[in-house]
Amino acid sequence: MRVELVVAVTDNGVIGAADDIPWHIPGEQRRVKELTMGTTLVMGRRTFESIGRPLPGRRTVVITRDPTWQHEGVIVAGSVDDALAAAEAEAFGDRIVVFGGAQVYAQTIDRADALEVTHVHRTIDGDAYFPTIDDAIWERTGLEPHDGYSYARYVRRT
Repeated sequence: MRVELVVAVTDNGVIGAADDIPWHIPGEQRRVKELTMGTTLVMGRRTFESIGRPLPGRRTVVITRDPTWQHEGVIVAGSVDDALAAAEAEAFGDRIVVFGGAQVYAQTIDRADALEVTHVHRTIDGDAYFPTIDDAIWERTGLEPHDGYSYARYVRRT
């Protein structure tokens, strides 16, 4: 099963500030829906709580260290390994989509086959960062420029 990371990241690597996304891009939610519909989403608990509910048309696996945490319609995992195994066992679509946050991205980027990135062309103060996209590992195969941001797809070099 393919693993893809979906993320929006600023020029200085910020993906969040105080458990929030400090920008708004018109159409971004529609793009995320298109990229993730029919997949299993893997995310950390704080990312899930910022969304507040499982997203329709997708299965959700939430990673948390709290063994008592639960939410209706969510599969709970205690680690990235457990989350990826649960997502693969669900077999909902042909891809697992990692959806944040920073710790989860850091632990899964080396396992990913592709990255779907919204590059936000701004420098913003934040407290959550995406790992550096290393050109030796990742090849950009698509770029869609817009005013103030661009969509890019990266695939792992073989």
